[in-house]
Amino acid sequence: MKIVIVEDEIMVARRIRMFCENILGERIELLKHFLNIEDADDYINNNNIDLLLLDLNLNSRDGFELLKSKLALSFNTIVISANTDRAIEAFEYSVLDFIGKPFKKERLQQAFNKADGLVNSEPPGRKYLPVKKYGRIEMVSIKHITYIQASGHYSELHLVNGTTELHDKNLDRLLTILPTQFQRVHKSYALPLNNVKALIKHGGSRYSLEIITGETIPLGRTYYSNVKNMLAM
Repeated sequence: MKIVIVEDEIMVARRIRMFCENILGERIELLKHFLNIEDADDYINNNNIDLLLLDLNLNSRDGFELLKSKLALSFNTIVISANTDRAIEAFEYSVLDFIGKPFKKERLQQAFNKADGLVNSEPPGRKYLPVKKYGRIEMVSIKHITYIQASGHYSELHLVNGTTELHDKNLDRLLTILPTQFQRVHKSYALPLNNVKALIKHGGSRYSLEIITGETIPLGRTYYSNVKNMLAM
């Protein structure tokens, strides 16, 4: 397990590290500690991790700044914070657990029990995708996405209100972290299959899907059989 601790209090960080080593032992492949958001952000951008242990008050900066920008990456997060009033907010970002300070080793053990079996598997269901706009990060609710269209190295998120948001991850990358109801239906399109109203057959082995907004999107021939079976049409 590759673990990153982000905690600005040295003594607390040492305590977390000690508990991690006592609980996980040889299962730890890597255990890194960062005092600030900037260094943690740089490391996570360039390295794969399995678990993030995140404080929320980091030198007067909000730990959620780091979490929001990393929601499209496949690792689990456990928040360890004295700001217990923010637990509900944390779970909206699909964190695995929220541990209030001060805490005992047994409480961290409970959180690790939740993580056990999730490493190298599908991450927990996510409710939001982060979208960078005008120098800030805004959260797009996944349930508001009607379909996703590939756009070069980016992806266009088409929403139920008729607007489109540009995401900085490509379609292949997004499909690794979105809930399983999102299925690829074409090399350039993916959507939750419960958004499909009808499968339309055209001449010359061409197909399309009518979706809940009344729009139609292409259905690739290589995806036809799988989509047809999943829709039971």
